[in-house]
Amino acid sequence: MSQIQQQAAKPPAAPARRPRPAGRRVGYLVAVVVNAALLFVLNGQPGWQAAGLAVNLVYLAYDPPWLKSLGDLLTAGIGLAVAIRLWHVFPFAFHGSWAWCATAVRVLLIIGIAGCGISIVVQAVSLGRLAVRSAQRGHTSTGH
Repeated sequence: MSQIQQQAAKPPAAPARRPRPAGRRVGYLVAVVVNAALLFVLNGQPGWQAAGLAVNLVYLAYDPPWLKSLGDLLTAGIGLAVAIRLWHVFPFAFHGSWAWCATAVRVLLIIGIAGCGISIVVQAVSLGRLAVRSAQRGHTSTGH
């Protein structure tokens, strides 16, 4: 039997398992603490940046897969909007030996915009798959 036939004969891999609820909640709590600390240190006042903090606080209390995908979709959308806005107002002042930083910042903005775009597509597909699975089962998954 050829290698291709052997691979085709293998059963599909099991879907990845989610970490246990306690582990997920510890991760969300760490994200909340880090986000809050960065907001305080860098900004002094929360603004639109508080979206990640708020989403992780919600996850602490309730984190079914559909809500996790929806929250990640929301934060990626906000991140994309912010990155595009930064692109529009870009001319940061880098002078002298720091002039190369303008190119580096543009490259990082492009990477950020692409990453947010990819994340939005992935989370939208994930939400769609979860909706189809839920409809096939005839009920809504609670994630617990």
